[in-house]
Amino acid sequence: MKNRFLANLLLTFIWVALTGGFTFANIFFGFFLSYFVLFVITRGGGRARYFRLVPRLISFFFYFLYQLIKANVQVAWEVGTPKLHMTPGIVGVPLDVRSDGQITLLANMITLTPGTLSLDVSEDKKVLYVHSMYITNREDFIRDIKNGFEKRIIEISS
Repeated sequence: MKNRFLANLLLTFIWVALTGGFTFANIFFGFFLSYFVLFVITRGGGRARYFRLVPRLISFFFYFLYQLIKANVQVAWEVGTPKLHMTPGIVGVPLDVRSDGQITLLANMITLTPGTLSLDVSEDKKVLYVHSMYITNREDFIRDIKNGFEKRIIEISS
């Protein structure tokens, strides 16, 4: 995977040098153009981990961006309206992620989303305690985290 990534970066920089445009859009286009070229020329290498990881990382980024915008709108609405609609609580979320890196990434993604805060991890690393401003149904809240951030973290780390 490391070699394909380095080749992708090298081809990206060659693209930028040949076009002479050191802009974000040109670098972005060059990266995806070189990704496509590598995918095509590796003949059957499309099953390689690198070619599965890049789309998953992009999906993870856009999912996080969507959750971030949604939570910001919800919290802004709460602040802007005279009546409180909060139903705060603390929920123990059972974890399928096992490594310290995965748990840390999950806890940080939850904390970076407004209205939620990761509080602690159990000693056996099987439960993450999360405070949220909006818990109407405990099972739905857990399902949202498990089918959202946790599922995507497992996908990008496997």
